[in-house]
Amino acid sequence: MTLCTPARTPNRPRVQRPHSPPGGARRLLPAGADVSASIAVFLIALPLSLGIALATGAPLQAGLVAAAVGGLVAGRLGGSPLQVSGPAAGLTVVTAELIQRYGWRTTCAITVLAGLSQLALASLRVARSALAVSPAIVHGMVAGIGVTIALAQLHIVLGGTPQSSVVANALGLPAQLADVRPAALAISALTIAVLLGWPRLPGRAGRLARKAPAALVAVGGATVLAATAGLTVPRVDLPSWSSHALPGLPDGPVLGIAAGVLTITLVTSVQSLLSAVAVDKLVAARPDRGRGIPRSRLDRELAGQGAANMVSGALGGLPVAGVAVRSVANVSAGAVSRASTMLHGLWIVLASLFLVPAIDLIPLAALAALVMIVGIQMVSITHIRTVTRHREVVVYAVTLTGVVLIGLLEGVALGIAVAVAVAMQRLARTRITREERDGRQLLRVRGQLTFLAVPRLSRALHQIPAGTEVTVELDGSFMDHAAYETLNDWTAAHRAHGGAVELTGPTGSRIADAPGGHAPGSASGAGPEPDTDSAPAGGTQPSPHPCCRPWTPWHNHQCAVLPPPPLTPAQEPPARTGHQLAHGIGKFQRNTAPLVRDELARLAREGQTPSQLFLTCADSRLVTSMITSSGPGDLFTVRNVGNLVPLPGEESGDDSVAAAIEYAVDVLRVQSITVCGHSGCGAMQALLGAGPDEPATPLRRWLRHGRPSLERMASRRHAWARISGRLPADAVEQLCLTNVVQQLEHLRAYDSVARRLADGSLTLHGMYFHVGEAQAYLLSGDEVRGYDDVFDSVPPATLASKAS
Repeated sequence: MTLCTPARTPNRPRVQRPHSPPGGARRLLPAGADVSASIAVFLIALPLSLGIALATGAPLQAGLVAAAVGGLVAGRLGGSPLQVSGPAAGLTVVTAELIQRYGWRTTCAITVLAGLSQLALASLRVARSALAVSPAIVHGMVAGIGVTIALAQLHIVLGGTPQSSVVANALGLPAQLADVRPAALAISALTIAVLLGWPRLPGRAGRLARKAPAALVAVGGATVLAATAGLTVPRVDLPSWSSHALPGLPDGPVLGIAAGVLTITLVTSVQSLLSAVAVDKLVAARPDRGRGIPRSRLDRELAGQGAANMVSGALGGLPVAGVAVRSVANVSAGAVSRASTMLHGLWIVLASLFLVPAIDLIPLAALAALVMIVGIQMVSITHIRTVTRHREVVVYAVTLTGVVLIGLLEGVALGIAVAVAVAMQRLARTRITREERDGRQLLRVRGQLTFLAVPRLSRALHQIPAGTEVTVELDGSFMDHAAYETLNDWTAAHRAHGGAVELTGPTGSRIADAPGGHAPGSASGAGPEPDTDSAPAGGTQPSPHPCCRPWTPWHNHQCAVLPPPPLTPAQEPPARTGHQLAHGIGKFQRNTAPLVRDELARLAREGQTPSQLFLTCADSRLVTSMITSSGPGDLFTVRNVGNLVPLPGEESGDDSVAAAIEYAVDVLRVQSITVCGHSGCGAMQALLGAGPDEPATPLRRWLRHGRPSLERMASRRHAWARISGRLPADAVEQLCLTNVVQQLEHLRAYDSVARRLADGSLTLHGMYFHVGEAQAYLLSGDEVRGYDDVFDSVPPATLASKAS
C-alpha cells in the first residue's frame, strides 16, 4: 500500500488539462449527457433571448446573436466549463437606456469596448476582486433591475407600450389599467399561469411533464392559443438577416460613452463571476460530486466573457454575461463538459436560420409575461431574509432604491457608500465606561477596539488616578494595532507608578499575564477569554491556552503553556469544568445560535441527508467540522478509540459501529465513507506497546480490532506506507497510516457496503490528518495528496483506497 504524495512528485499520475472534458483531450464526439443538456438549455434560452431583446428595445435578432455567441465563444474560451452565457435580464435596464440615448449601432460599439475592457481586466488578474463586493449590494442591484423590468413589461402584458423610465411606467400604470387589451391580457395570463404552475404538476405524469422547460411550454402554449383562436396581437417579426444592423463608430459625448462602457463592464463581469462561483457549488452538490469537472478559473472566465462581448457587439448582438437560470439548467441536466454550452449555441444558430417562420408566430405579450416573471423572481425573498439576518437591509434597500430611481451605476455607488458607512459605524460603535467599585477602578470596554475608538479609550485611561488598582474588562472580538499599543503602553506606565492592572473577560475571568511579567496585551497575548464560536476578525484563532487569546497581536507571538492558577478550597474541579461548559453554551446561545437557527430549523423539518459517513478517532484534537469545512447535516460522524471498524461477527456484544455503518449506507444512503486516522494516535501507541500478559480491560478488548493493522504492517506482502513522498517518521506513524488502509478493508467485508460498492453508488476514502502540521492527506491508489491551499488546489478526479 502507498499513501500518496502531492502532485509535484516525479511519479505523479498523468492529469488532464484543467478544462478538458472527462475522458481526455482526444474525445471527438460530445458525451450523451452533454447533448441532452444542451437541448434542455436551448429550449430555455430561445424564448428568454427573444424576450430580453424585446425588453431592451433592441432588434430581436440581437438576442439570438448574443445567445449563440455566449454559447460558442464564452463556452469555448471561458474558465467555467458548465456556465452558460448569453443575454442576461440583469443587463436589460442598462442596454435599454443606452439604446434610447445613443441608438442601436453605438450601443453595439459600446459592447465591443466593454469586452475589450474585460480582456484588460483579465490580463491584470483582478477577477477575484469582484467577489469582494458586499452580497447586499449585489442582491439590491439585482432586485432593482428586477423591479424595473417588471414595471416596464407589465405595460406590454396589458397590451400597451412601456415608458422610458421606472417613474414614468409607475405613473402611467393607472391609465394603462383603464385601457387593457383583452387579447394581450389573455395570452399573458396563460403564459404566467403555465410558468408558475408547470413546476408544481403533481404525480408521476407531472414528473414526466416537468422534464420540458416551463418557459418553452408557456410560450408555446400562448402561441398555439393565439393561432387557433385567431387573436389579433403583435407578434415577433424577425427581419431578414441581410438587413441586420451592425455596429458603427461611437456617436455621442465621450464621458457618456465611457460611463456606458464602464457600466456594462462592471455588471457583466460581476454577474458572470458570481454565477461561476454558484455553478461550482451546484456541481459539487450533484450526486457524482462533479467528478472530473474542474473548478472555475475566474480570470479565464472574465477573459472569455470579454471575447464574447467583443464578438457579440461586432455581430450586432446584445451584451453577454453568465446567466444563472441557464447555468442551473445545464448543471441539473447532467452536463459534464463545456460541449453542452457550445452545442446550445449551435442549436440557437440553426433555429435562427431554419425556424424563423415558427418564431414569427410568437406573441410579444407572451415574451413580455415571461420576462416580467423573471424580473419579479429577481426580487428574492431568500436574499431579503439573508441581508436582514446579517443586519445589511439598509445597504440592500438603498441600492435597490437607487437603481430604480436614479440608475444602475449610481445605485450601486450609493450602495457601496452605505456599506462602507455601516462597516465604519460598526467598528466605531464601542462603549467605554468607568466606575469605582469597592475602592477599585473598573473600566468596561464593549465592542471592537479599533483606531476609531483610541481617543475615547486614551481619555478614559488617563482619567484613572495613578497608583490605583484597576480592572479593565474587555468584551469584544477584535483589537487593532493602535488600540493594542495604547492599552499596552498605559498598562506599563500605570504599573511603573505603583498601580495594579488586571485584564478580564466579560464574565470576570482573569486574562493571564505572559511569563516573565509582561504587561497584559504583550506578545504573549491579551484579550477576552477565547470564544470558540467564531474566529476573531484579526485572524488569530482561539486557543485553549491562557496566553492565546483572540486579541493576541500578530508579532513575536510565542504561545507557552502556563501553569493553572492555584485552586482555592471552594474551587473543586467539577465546578470549574461545569462553569466552563455552561459558559461555552451561553456563548453559543448568544453568538452562534441566531446565525444557524434557520438552517437547523430546516434540518429539523426535512431530516438529515448527509452525503458521507465520516469514521474517525475520538481524539479531542480532531475537530471534524474544521478539517472538512462542513456544517450541520453534512457528515454522519462516528468516533471511537483508534477509528476502528470491527469485522462482521467480531463485535462481541458491541454492535455500535456496525449499526452506524448499516444505518448510514442503507437508510441515509450516503455516497461515500471516509476513514480518518491521525498522527500521535494513543490507540496505535497502545497497540504497539501491548504485552501478551496484560489484563483484558475494556480498552484492551476493543483494541484487538486493530491487531490486523499490526499484522499488515509486519507483513512482507504489503509495501510500507509513505506520506508525502517520504517514509513515516516512526513506527507509530507507520501504524497510524496502515490502520487507515486496513479499516477500509474491513469496511468491504460488510454486505451493505459491498452491495453499494458493486453498483457504483458508494466510494471509500482514506484520510490521514497530521495534527502538529495541520495537514490533511487523502489516500488513493498511488499517492496521498496534501492540500496546502484548498482554494487554489484542484482535487484529484478519483479518490479510492489502495488495494492490496
